[in-house]
Amino acid sequence: MLSYDSYYRDQSDKPVEERAKTNFDHPDSLETELLIQHLQDLKEGKSVDIPHYDFATHARIPDKVDRVEQSAGDSQKRIKVIILEGILVLTNRQLMDQMDIKVFVDVDADIRFIRRLNRDTTERGRSMESVMEQYQQTVRPMHEQWVEPSKHHADIIVFSTTQSLDVAIDMLANHLSAKAAKME
Repeated sequence: MLSYDSYYRDQSDKPVEERAKTNFDHPDSLETELLIQHLQDLKEGKSVDIPHYDFATHARIPDKVDRVEQSAGDSQKRIKVIILEGILVLTNRQLMDQMDIKVFVDVDADIRFIRRLNRDTTERGRSMESVMEQYQQTVRPMHEQWVEPSKHHADIIVFSTTQSLDVAIDMLANHLSAKAAKME
């Protein structure tokens, strides 16, 4: 599984105060070109180095990557299914062209906010006030501008309830298994 979050643009060349002002909920904050290249390389059986992004410093960690290793000569050892996750993956046509199936998980706004608040305060060391301010200034407006309209590109829309997610996961697993079997 690849996370679009790994492809946030490195901001280590900017002062720390300036980094925090970046709108991280806009597609331009991500290095989509690199992700597309990595997807193409993986499909061709090449290995790739996924950047490691530090959300506390808003910068990539130098010399730290997650290597996805493949055996170019042995098609049996190639990755057959790549799952790409991220809220902005359906906002870029060239990126969508790399996808065989597109799934949008539709989550209620209050649940999205609670999850973000919990994640950013516990995993990213942010204050509750800064998360709430960012939500009002960029997260909600960018969701309305980019994420919500992007769901019409999805082949499948899953409404986020425990039951619907379980059904969707089973359905996708069956679909992907059948597709992978055809590739062999």
